[in-house]
Amino acid sequence: MAKMKLSLQDKIERKNLFSLMSSSSFDLIQENTREFMHLMTYYRCAMMEVETKLNVLNEEFSLIHDRNPINSIKSRLKDIPSIMEKLERRGLPHTMDAIENDLYDIAGIRVVCNFIEDVYSMADTLLKQDDIELFQIKDYIEQPKENGYRSLHLIISVPIFLENEKKYVKVEIQLRTIAMDCWATLDHQLRYKKDYIFTEEMSNELLECAKLSAELDAKMDALRNTVENQ
Repeated sequence: MAKMKLSLQDKIERKNLFSLMSSSSFDLIQENTREFMHLMTYYRCAMMEVETKLNVLNEEFSLIHDRNPINSIKSRLKDIPSIMEKLERRGLPHTMDAIENDLYDIAGIRVVCNFIEDVYSMADTLLKQDDIELFQIKDYIEQPKENGYRSLHLIISVPIFLENEKKYVKVEIQLRTIAMDCWATLDHQLRYKKDYIFTEEMSNELLECAKLSAELDAKMDALRNTVENQ
């Protein structure tokens, strides 16, 4: 990898790094500290590239259609314990190559759109850009998960331009409506609340809420069509 100076954020993370790790992750990071910090910086740069692309598309859409399709954009970088847990769960070796090549959601961006049509419009327009490579797509809107979760997931590779090279980095993008995001956020808070037993009855109630959320999206899309066709 090309040499890169550690940023202030990298140095702060590095200072607190070892208190967060198990023995296996400690060995990995201790042996590859600089390489690991560089890799995390690459992921942060990739997220910035994707966010910029999405913001540009949002502005262009507003000029053409007199409204913004994107309500909010949030990004997150997976932390070390989560990275190591996923390697362990998938039976992958605790190596830098496994992190970079076999984990696709280290860098994640959540795009909350106003309507279902906006979700697919933003995804299609982004994927048409000639420097974006689509690696994987999962449509949980057309085929929701059993618990009712809905979202459109894309794994893409985006180029970042370093001092002496161009490097493609994978980013996971989740596109969903406001209703989908509201349900997913509250589902996570309720389902994973500490010291609380989550029952099958509660799970069924959340599934019903997911169905109501889908109905809300359908009604909102119908209203949008009515307004725009006037």
